[in-house]
This record gives sequence, C-alpha cells and structure tokens, in this order.
Amino acid sequence: MTDLTTHITDLRRPRLLVRAARHGMSAYRRSRDLRRITGQSHTTSPRVVVETLLHQEEQVEQIRLARDGTYNVNKHVELLIALMAESRCLPLETRQTGRPGWRPKLV
Repeated sequence: MTDLTTHITDLRRPRLLVRAARHGMSAYRRSRDLRRITGQSHTTSPRVVVETLLHQEEQVEQIRLARDGTYNVNKHVELLIALMAESRCLPLETRQTGRPGWRPKLV
C-alpha cells in the first residue's frame, strides 16, 4: 500500500485543474458516477478504484503534456474529482497521518 500512497501524494497538477476538481467534489456520488468514469461497479474496493483512476488520469495527463488535440479537460477534471473523493475511502493505514484525503500538489 505504500506504493499507492506515494504515487498519490507525488502527483502535481496545474492549479486550475485542482481548483475545478475541488469544487466538483461536492457533486460526486460514487453510486452514480463511478461506472461512468471507470466502468467499475460502486461495490468495487476503493483501492482497486484508486489504482484504476491513477492509471486513467496519468494517460490523460500525458495527452495534456503532449499538447495533443484529443485532450479533454472535462474528462481530466472528472478523473481528478473521482480520485480525490475515492482517496477518502481508502483505509486509514493507506492514507498519510492526519490527512482526510488526497489533494494534489499545485504546479
């Protein structure tokens, strides 16, 4: 689990994406949104969901950094919202001490 925690806490994303994702977290509903975003059921373990979201978000980030015309900012924000929300569902031993969930570092 340390690798997952390290990977989550090392993410650095632009301020605008992070702010948009923070605002969207209040509207996130696992039972409604998870299948649409990841294709997984809302009964899937948070660890598996976070790993899937990290993989998908990294792919979108690579497209963004390459300045590819297929980059979809809505999808990127959606993935960040889900990643922030799902990281709060991880067991306490997986999260850093004293932190309720993950917030990306700003670039």
